[in-house]
Amino acid sequence: MDAMVEFRDVSRYYPSTAVQANDHVSFSVTRGEVHAICGENGAGKSTLMNILFGLEKPDSGEILIEGKPMSFRYPSDAIERGIGMVHQHFNIVNSFTVTKNILLGIEKTRWGFLYRREETAFVKDLSEKYNLPIDPSAVAGSLPVGLLQRLEILKMLARKIRILILDEPTAVLTPQEVKPFLQTLKGLAKNDVTIFFISHKLHEVLEVADRITVMKRGKVEATRKAPDTNTRDLAEMMVGREIVFRINKTAARPGEPVLEVEGLSVKNKLGVKLLNNVSFTLRAGEILGVAGVSGNGQEALVSGITGLLPISGGKIRLRGKDITNFDVRSRRRLGLAHVPEDRLHMGLNPAATIMENILLGRQRHLQFRRRFTLNVPACNAWAKKIIADYSVYGAVPNGPTAKLSGGNMQKIVLGREVSSAPILLVVNQPTRGLDVGSIEFVHQTLLDHRDRGVAILLVSVEMEEIMALSDRVEVLLGGTFQGELTGEDINEKSIGLLMTRGQHHDA
Repeated sequence: MDAMVEFRDVSRYYPSTAVQANDHVSFSVTRGEVHAICGENGAGKSTLMNILFGLEKPDSGEILIEGKPMSFRYPSDAIERGIGMVHQHFNIVNSFTVTKNILLGIEKTRWGFLYRREETAFVKDLSEKYNLPIDPSAVAGSLPVGLLQRLEILKMLARKIRILILDEPTAVLTPQEVKPFLQTLKGLAKNDVTIFFISHKLHEVLEVADRITVMKRGKVEATRKAPDTNTRDLAEMMVGREIVFRINKTAARPGEPVLEVEGLSVKNKLGVKLLNNVSFTLRAGEILGVAGVSGNGQEALVSGITGLLPISGGKIRLRGKDITNFDVRSRRRLGLAHVPEDRLHMGLNPAATIMENILLGRQRHLQFRRRFTLNVPACNAWAKKIIADYSVYGAVPNGPTAKLSGGNMQKIVLGREVSSAPILLVVNQPTRGLDVGSIEFVHQTLLDHRDRGVAILLVSVEMEEIMALSDRVEVLLGGTFQGELTGEDINEKSIGLLMTRGQHHDA
């Protein structure tokens, strides 16, 4: 079958970070194919897709669309040629409705006036045609991330794209949303939409893809038909070594209480209760996992404990000290560290350098000061240590944070927080968007710090992650804990029952 897209010796080098992001990349994709691209964080996957979409320009090589060489100056040129891209971080106007977001720039008019009724009907028909249900009149800012992703895909379909690029599309979805989403992609492919599926979740890749291209350090390692490979084979090609999918966890030895939460309640600005009367104790040297479908109070729980949101009721004590009314800085001074769910907007300043981001929250420490200014050599040395310890590929202290892959941004945040020697570590979706090798590293890092006596609150929608790391598990549903699981009761069936039915488990 003739190629829909063909890459011929595409190369891209970044002088500022001395990284060869793409190194003579060559492979082709046929019409109506779901083609997965896998690789470690920084392997060059996103750079290659950015070149295809007109966000980047190659230093050499060419891209052919249906046999014709193409070069796009801007993404708008690519969209005109039927190429659409949905990024990990959405490009949405929160104050606009779903309809206004989808049709932004291609609004339907009659005699120079916007024709709202026709627009709403168009969006409704579009969502039904592709089995992507969404309320056309809903305000985007009020939607959960799963629906925002659906909105982004509909934006592309409204522009009659024939080639759809999806960068880590399931990273923001709950386990319940993933399977129907993958079925939707297969349906799009049957309608002759060619799909590039960038993902680190190898079981999903094998389920949805027709073929898989593995990239490593900017080069194509191999292309395989999905039925001819497996997760272990793909992981070894990506990382260059055997990956241990199951970590060996020793029994926890809990110590003194570190975090005590009593009757914690949190409301949003409209007075709606997001978290209702939650109580628990977390001890030194243990991991308490909080499971649940996204949107059931996880963010409110984390924000209340870390001081990002005011609480409407309850008490929080850290090592016996009442910190209920303490601000974020005061809590961090007492030994609280936080890896937030949104690394781009809450965990980092993308406009700052990598060194500046690694230093965030510690810039007043004496080891990084020289009287009234920063001790730049000490700051750079510390940044280099974090970069090396956490294998942040393509990073240098003075390099731009915004140029890092999403997974490498996550490593920067994790390295900064863990290196602060916390007594309490709150981690929210710590491995979202990470490759298999990095997930293995993060999991081992968390267990190592648990064994050193750190109390860890792990919030994750990844059930396998919760089961692999947690010593105890609480399930959030509707802003309320549904029951604690320990020992052999920490299994998929028990957690799933509490996640979906809210029934109490009798330990």
